[in-house]
Amino acid sequence: MNILKAGVIAMTMATATLANAGELIVKQSAHSVDVTLDRLSAAVEGAGAKVFARVDHAKGAASVDQDLRPTQMLMFGNPKLGTPAMLLSQTAGLDLPLRVVAYEDEAGKVFVAYHPPSSLSANHGLPADAEVIAKMTGALDKLTNKATGE
Repeated sequence: MNILKAGVIAMTMATATLANAGELIVKQSAHSVDVTLDRLSAAVEGAGAKVFARVDHAKGAASVDQDLRPTQMLMFGNPKLGTPAMLLSQTAGLDLPLRVVAYEDEAGKVFVAYHPPSSLSANHGLPADAEVIAKMTGALDKLTNKATGE
């Protein structure tokens, strides 16, 4: 009976993790992909965080003779937020620094998308009410609003 209970609990937890891992926050931008990520980069640095990488996926696609609408990813973080998350669970380092992708859809509209910081709880066992999760959530919301707004 205990083995059966443990199996059911494990399957339930795995399903919840997969469901949470698939969630994305998506916001429409009033700017091109380039300008959106330029604005995000400036907002990140203005907030005292560091941009670690900017990846142009469309250029990567072009290098193998494929077409991809404008798509770029910005990787950034702040050790003041990331370190406490990794102290709670070192595997959180797999999903840190944070990443935001900006892309142009088939209709020419530009969006940014990112995983909610709450996914760190689901994927790495951080307490859902951890202060660092709330801080990351607020920071990502403010930064992406600055990047996408007028």
